[in-house]
Amino acid sequence: MKLVTLFFTSLMLLGSLTMANHHKSDWVSLFDGKSLKGWTASKENPKSFSVKKGTLIVDGGRSHLFYTGKVNGANFKNFELKLKAKTMKSANGGVYFHTAYQDEGWPTQGFECQVNTSQKDPKKTGSLYAIANVYVAMEPEEPFIVRVDKAGAQVYRENAPSTDGEWFDYHIIVKDDVVTLKVNGETTVNWTQPEGYAGPNPGMAGRVLGSGTFALQAHDPKSVTHYKDIQVKVLD
Repeated sequence: MKLVTLFFTSLMLLGSLTMANHHKSDWVSLFDGKSLKGWTASKENPKSFSVKKGTLIVDGGRSHLFYTGKVNGANFKNFELKLKAKTMKSANGGVYFHTAYQDEGWPTQGFECQVNTSQKDPKKTGSLYAIANVYVAMEPEEPFIVRVDKAGAQVYRENAPSTDGEWFDYHIIVKDDVVTLKVNGETTVNWTQPEGYAGPNPGMAGRVLGSGTFALQAHDPKSVTHYKDIQVKVLD
């Protein structure tokens, strides 16, 4: 009996080690396509998030859906995150990383990867919000010129890299002090955090690289966005 018990205990330990190694080296799904298991909505408007036919639908008042599942203890430092996203007309949303759960308000910790094709905010999909922005002048606003800094952090485009009503691939890579964003395979941001960086402004002091979880943003009642195939690869 002791030998049998030892055998099964060894199998369980081996399985745990295999799962840990799997999480460290392979792509792991964060969304099962059936439910919000492993995710926790903030208390403002939790009904802004639902699941239908394999799609995570964001539709409602301001709220944020935080990943609180078991993968890597819901704490990620260096990683690759891949997902498919879709904006409806005039929708604004975002994908956060290095963030932490909070009951209400805009997340004070972490970075936002913008999801916005046609909403009035000129910072579009592919922007590392307020830090390295992809700008598109929106009508009926007057055209404006955006200075492109030496690091190429602020970029002006004629159109957003995403299209309303169409799925696009979002690829977010964080490795030490470098953040890379790709939309449909095109690099939109390759930003290196400067030494001694304290955030883009005093009101965003929490936008400093560290570690944390992921979150999806419900921006406002008029913004509808969809997500699916959310997966992560841990790099450290």
